[in-house]
Amino acid sequence: MDNAYPLEPLFGKILSPFERFLRQTTAGGIVLMGMTLLTLIVASSPWGDAYRHLWETPLRVGLGPQTLEMSLHTWVNEGLMALFFLLVGLELKREIMVGELASLRNAALPVAGAVGGMIAPAGIYILLNPSGPAAAGWGIPMATDIAFAVGILVLLAWRIPRGVIIFLTALAIADDLGAVLVIALFYTQDIDMHLLAAAAALLGILVLLNRGGIRHSLPYAILGILLWLALLKSGIHATLAGVLLAFAIPARPIFTPHQFDKRLDAMKQALHETEPDSEGSDILRSLARMFGLAERLERTSAAVQSPQQRMEHRLAPWVTFGVIPLFAMANAGLDVAAMPIREVVLQPVTLGVVLGLVLGKFLGITGFAWLAVKLGWARLPGGVGWRHISGSAWLGGIGFTMSLFIGQLAFAWDPLLFEQARFGIMLASLLSAILGLGWLYFGARGAPAED
Repeated sequence: MDNAYPLEPLFGKILSPFERFLRQTTAGGIVLMGMTLLTLIVASSPWGDAYRHLWETPLRVGLGPQTLEMSLHTWVNEGLMALFFLLVGLELKREIMVGELASLRNAALPVAGAVGGMIAPAGIYILLNPSGPAAAGWGIPMATDIAFAVGILVLLAWRIPRGVIIFLTALAIADDLGAVLVIALFYTQDIDMHLLAAAAALLGILVLLNRGGIRHSLPYAILGILLWLALLKSGIHATLAGVLLAFAIPARPIFTPHQFDKRLDAMKQALHETEPDSEGSDILRSLARMFGLAERLERTSAAVQSPQQRMEHRLAPWVTFGVIPLFAMANAGLDVAAMPIREVVLQPVTLGVVLGLVLGKFLGITGFAWLAVKLGWARLPGGVGWRHISGSAWLGGIGFTMSLFIGQLAFAWDPLLFEQARFGIMLASLLSAILGLGWLYFGARGAPAED
């Protein structure tokens, strides 16, 4: 046959890191939408109370006296979400080193949009909730959900320039960094300085392992778990351990591309020497040598990949299709049928979240991006016009995962305020998705860069 592997062109295509990330993010956004809708249906059904009680079931992990007991809901928010933040940190690090955030000129536009998209929503929320317990929720409308926002934007990939998707992806990643800083600085409990010092020592060891050339994942995994435990007990939110661990993971492989090429040449030469000349024991001996070469090739291929690349590649599917949907199941259980919607919508917390995410994100992202271009700090990507930027700004108001997470921290002791915030997040995300899709579909096709 002329082509022994007819499906190889289809399944063997090598994707760029951004394209691979984009496809996974899109699929993750679709799964997240479906899981959120299913959770809302179950939570509003006759089984809603049982469903919510299920997440309060205690789960104990450990042996003997060394155990850790938390509810399933807390395990998801404090434990599994650390993996989400680890992936966020790895993506941030990659973008800062070699991605859209590596060049100051390229990074200026999405970073400016992200800054504006955090300041304006927080300002609107504070105007409506200037004091009292409700004021603690000012960080809720600051975040953009990358899976939802980019997943919805890609639905219009055939109609908009590719630069729009890259802009929103980079903006959401920069936005995640801002949200992480907000959580670290403003949403912490009473701090145990001894445990915080222990966490700092563990982080120092992780950095020393990195600088010392340790490329095996196991030491980083063990120390990362210890770092998570130290932060969990110290009062600083434990999920930040994921971000700190990400920046300690080595980004450089053992072999450079040149060294990899030389080793491949050597193995290719050795492979030619394994050709069997006769039958019997010579063939078996040659096959044994080929097996050894295959093992060497496998080890060499792993050595040319950095630990950061390997970890991000392995972790992304579990986070995208496991952790984030579980987070939605644990936190999106809003009983819409039982809520006095008209009363809830008029609550200052709900209004602050909705107006912050929908209007604040639009004004902040568009305004700061425009200002950065006018001052000469940034430039619009090729083929991208201001109508595209504005459409992306509407989609920036989809603040599902990170907004719910910050809402849990802000109103941990006031379930009523959290219910209002949660309803606001759902409503704002829906409105932002509709406005963004409509804006880009009807108004942004063929918009020139200088419009």
